[in-house]
Amino acid sequence: MSSILVYNNNTGVVGLMQPLFAGEGYQVFEAQTLQKMRQYIEERQVQLLITDVELYGEDTYEAGLMNGVEVLREIRSISSIPIIVLSENANEMVKIGALNAGADDYVIYPCNPLELLARVKSQLRRYTQLSNISSNIERIYKVNDLVLDDICRKVTVEGKEVRLTPIEYKILRLLVQERGRVFSIGQIYESIWHMKAIGADNTIAVHIRHIREKIERNPKEPQYLKVVWGTGYKVG
Repeated sequence: MSSILVYNNNTGVVGLMQPLFAGEGYQVFEAQTLQKMRQYIEERQVQLLITDVELYGEDTYEAGLMNGVEVLREIRSISSIPIIVLSENANEMVKIGALNAGADDYVIYPCNPLELLARVKSQLRRYTQLSNISSNIERIYKVNDLVLDDICRKVTVEGKEVRLTPIEYKILRLLVQERGRVFSIGQIYESIWHMKAIGADNTIAVHIRHIREKIERNPKEPQYLKVVWGTGYKVG
């Protein structure tokens, strides 16, 4: 049975979605405080988190976390579980900030409950595969001296750890998991940001450049992350 944690339930989604979640065999927990949320996650009692970016509650202020994006960064530093932001805030910059901070999806509320359920199922399915709950899926990917450990969300090159931002990590993981496959700029953008790739060329190019600077001995002659001119990017 998969367990879902809802934190900072400003939208009241728990009550609305409980019958649908129960019908799929999901168990739902609700954390009223940041401390309780951390406890659930650190004890690995949950496989997915739904949270808002508009925070309410004194504990977030006491912890020095003034907005939901900061909370997302903290969560991502301690766990790799899927995070779905569910919020009434439709501001594109807030959405991009949340995804950059480590959210896997961003859903504008109110939304179709069946759409939210589908997104939850999609993220849980992917997490199940990547977590070796399915024993046939490997979570440590090696490309010569480049190692991506998706259990610890850690990347090493020649044995030395490389510090990537959440977005850089997601891009590299996408390409490493499908080693040898060429991804277009649009495919990369839509896979990571879950938005249509309009004017995405520069955004992807900047992230690719930053990743190369961190993983390549000579970024101008990349060994791992390569461009396929006129098509896109690949690893290997």
